[in-house]
Amino acid sequence: MAGRIRQGLTEPDRRARVLDVLIAACTTGIEIGVMIDRWPDWTWTAIALSALAGGALVFRRRAPVVVLVLTTALAGLVVLLSGAGGVARGAPPVVALFTLGERKTWRVALLGLVPAAVLLFAWSITSPVVCVMAVLTGRYLQMRRRYVSTLEERTAYLERERAQLDQIAMQRERAAVARELHDLVGHTVTVMLLGVRGARDVLRTAPDEADDTLRRVEESGEQSLAELRRIVTVLRDVDTPTASAPLRPAPSLKQVDELVTTFRDLGLPIRLDIDGALRPLPDGVELAAYRILEEALTNVLKHSRATEVLVQLRYGPEELEVRVDNDGQPRLAPETVPARGHGIIGMQERAAAHDGQVTADVRPGGGFRVRARLPIGATV
Repeated sequence: MAGRIRQGLTEPDRRARVLDVLIAACTTGIEIGVMIDRWPDWTWTAIALSALAGGALVFRRRAPVVVLVLTTALAGLVVLLSGAGGVARGAPPVVALFTLGERKTWRVALLGLVPAAVLLFAWSITSPVVCVMAVLTGRYLQMRRRYVSTLEERTAYLERERAQLDQIAMQRERAAVARELHDLVGHTVTVMLLGVRGARDVLRTAPDEADDTLRRVEESGEQSLAELRRIVTVLRDVDTPTASAPLRPAPSLKQVDELVTTFRDLGLPIRLDIDGALRPLPDGVELAAYRILEEALTNVLKHSRATEVLVQLRYGPEELEVRVDNDGQPRLAPETVPARGHGIIGMQERAAAHDGQVTADVRPGGGFRVRARLPIGATV
């Protein structure tokens, strides 16, 4: 059992026990040395009592009040047995008073200080000033220890908070990259796939039309490649792009007509309705609105047989509304369509990044509706 207890001690606990033993030994040595120096004003019983008082200091951390009472009483007995005052120097009670101030509250320390100082002074062992200084020194070390402990806890808390913030920032960056790649690759692959299918269908009967379709597919691929290079450049934080990696400006609502035309060429009957005057918006809002619109139209093209698609942009005094309504039915059976894909989640995350929101629901009369609302502040 004792072996298991010793193995369970931490390194600070072991150091504290060793220190207590050293303090007890030194204090006992001082007391006995004073007695021997004052021969013949001492007895073997007084030496034994002084050794007992010094040995009690080994337990000063675990029972400071008991140790103070014991060392003070033993100091008084040494004085009585020696037959003359001043033989005992009171080192064990002073150390006990120091420990009381270090380990206990102000109230307990004062309650122990007053009677101990009075008795030690009455027995001509030590002065009250020494007793008070011992307690004050202990109190100072206690406050310093608490201050250092508070600083360490605060530092550890800040380190944990910084690590959490770094983790959150990394997750947000990964989510942003995932959204950008999903929107870009999803839209481009859909456009290219449908374009190639259409070109193959009319390759023999209308080669000119097939050639024109393949040209648009090629342009879409080039634009997507430029977009990918732009994303990679931003991720690498390159100040000056290389000549072999031309960049394309981030898309915005200025290209909404081009976007709608692209989907019209793929067979979507889109009607565009812009309510309010087009005006410059923050770059992040412009990109979010464009990507939301692009993703909504891509979903219509991939998942429905729409015969009418209405795209609405409404510029309010403090809000931009983007709506995409279609009357199509799902291309797949309802049980094979996922309830919520990455596209809708990505749209909602883009809007939330600008304190906006996106709703995607089935319309009461059939079809599907995507509605995004993005705050844009007062009119520029």
